[in-house]
Amino acid sequence: MYRKGAQDAKRSKVFTKLIREITAAVREGLPDPEMNPRLRAAVQAARTANMPRDNVARAIKRASQSGEGEAFEEIRYEGFGPGGVGLIVEALTDNRNRTAAEVRALFDRHDGRLVETGSVSHQFARVGMIHYAADVAGAEAIFEAAVEAGAEDVESGPERHEIVCAAEDLHAVREALEARFGEPRSAKLGWRPLVPVPVDDEAAETLFKLLEALEDNDDVQQVSSNYEMTDEVFERLSA
Repeated sequence: MYRKGAQDAKRSKVFTKLIREITAAVREGLPDPEMNPRLRAAVQAARTANMPRDNVARAIKRASQSGEGEAFEEIRYEGFGPGGVGLIVEALTDNRNRTAAEVRALFDRHDGRLVETGSVSHQFARVGMIHYAADVAGAEAIFEAAVEAGAEDVESGPERHEIVCAAEDLHAVREALEARFGEPRSAKLGWRPLVPVPVDDEAAETLFKLLEALEDNDDVQQVSSNYEMTDEVFERLSA
């Protein structure tokens, strides 16, 4: 029962974040996913998280009705975590002061510090990221299709393919890949590290606690970092 309760609470947090993204996407554009790339990506993320279709439809309807639902503001925080790792925290909030205080407290509690916007993001590139399950196609087929579509890089692993493209090309690359392989697991803008920062055991342990605490915050939608860890450090932390 305890395990089920924890799983339900975690799923509820995921759904809350997804509904906020759907709301923001509708308010930014149109309530039709086919005409609104951001909303389309949010709906696909909701499907991947097994959110009921009725929940998605209600969120879109509520956000499209004038004056209905909360008005969320997009805010980006930048900071350094343990070991000098750069962090970019993207949030959707209906209370800027509350979110700022909570994010700052989490950084302070885990040996990190917030800094001015722009102090960290120059260590990252703003890119489009598209993810497919590994069993959709072989690495060679994905690579060839991605390059043909205009992608900049492809990384294939045992669980997924990650296609990276210029931020402004995300919609076009996604459309081309979707025509061949179907809907991706996700397609969104993200931050890709330009210079990874190595971390040792002690810094990595505290860093992971900070990342977990940030991702557990209802207002935080996405956390990007530039840490790099050796297999030995990862295995010791996982032991």
